[in-house]
Amino acid sequence: MKREGSFHLCIGVGWFVIADELLFVKESPFQILEYCVELGLVIVGLFIRKTGDFRCDGALWKAKMGEMIVSLDDDIPLDSTRARFTNLLKRHQQLTDRLTRDSDKMIFDRLSKEFEAARASQSQEVCLDGEEWNDGLLATLRERVHMEADKKDSGNSGFAPVSHLEERIAYRVGNKVIYCLEGARIGIQYGTSFAGETYEIYHCVLESKSFLEKMNVLEHTIPFFLPLRDLENDLLSSNAKKFIDNVGDLLHAYVERREQVRLIKELYGNQIRELYHSLPYHMIEFAIDDCDCKVVVSLRYGNLMCELPTKVRVLAWPMHQLKRQCTSPRLSKLASQAIPVRLSFAEDALRIQSLPEAYAEIVVNMPQEIEQIFL
Repeated sequence: MKREGSFHLCIGVGWFVIADELLFVKESPFQILEYCVELGLVIVGLFIRKTGDFRCDGALWKAKMGEMIVSLDDDIPLDSTRARFTNLLKRHQQLTDRLTRDSDKMIFDRLSKEFEAARASQSQEVCLDGEEWNDGLLATLRERVHMEADKKDSGNSGFAPVSHLEERIAYRVGNKVIYCLEGARIGIQYGTSFAGETYEIYHCVLESKSFLEKMNVLEHTIPFFLPLRDLENDLLSSNAKKFIDNVGDLLHAYVERREQVRLIKELYGNQIRELYHSLPYHMIEFAIDDCDCKVVVSLRYGNLMCELPTKVRVLAWPMHQLKRQCTSPRLSKLASQAIPVRLSFAEDALRIQSLPEAYAEIVVNMPQEIEQIFL
């Protein structure tokens, strides 16, 4: 492969992986290019080691700005490749922190104060359940905020308002509270929780130029990697109630997946190795070190509103040193197995239970299941 082609390939691979996040980054073009090249080099290098493609198996890949050096005489140890990839994951986390630290924090602080003021000024909070939360109520709220805004714009704010405008009513629907905000806006505050414990609060502000025109998202504090804009384009103009509900489901599922991962790290961190996940936690992978075999768990959530994975794969294969260490005939048979085996009992547990519950069950039953599989 020519050096120019290799260089462009690495840039392309790195850009493909982080393109969505780089849209929010205020870095110089050279810093972005360097990050893309380094990430692409590691990914392409791993692919080459795995497949032997491009006639560069075991090649040493190095990159400088504008220069690609390929040495076919050296081989990169797997530990070195893993260390480079781990370093890139740390840089990726730093990048993510920058995305949510500055401007988003200012928006969060401002909206938190505005929603708190709206809560303090409300005359009552009405809890809605079932059919009480419907499109008719949402249309009434829209009419109310526009009438109040029109009254202020017309200069008649000195007159006594109509009674229903004077009432400041907030509506609680499950984990969300809906407020009428000044400026013909509707604010939704989303609460999140896990295992009975309260976590972050998120905000979403909707507005429209008139009562007859469609609403749009004015501003929000929802994480950038969740598909809020897709929901807005698909639902807000046609079914605003469903949009509001789906955003709440999206946030709840995200926090649920995130906290499940945090909990297994906290409880079983000494047993888990090489844990990786995407920002929305819709792709999760980790390895379990067992005395007899190594188990790799791969979870995929086909819908970001899912709390349980839609695709599960659990593979087990012997440790390299097992054949030399074991004396049991059964374990020797396990060590001779060349192809990884899927652990169906573990996959079934992960499909129907939360990650911490399924993990506890898998660890307890794994020795017996492994032994039965290779009898």
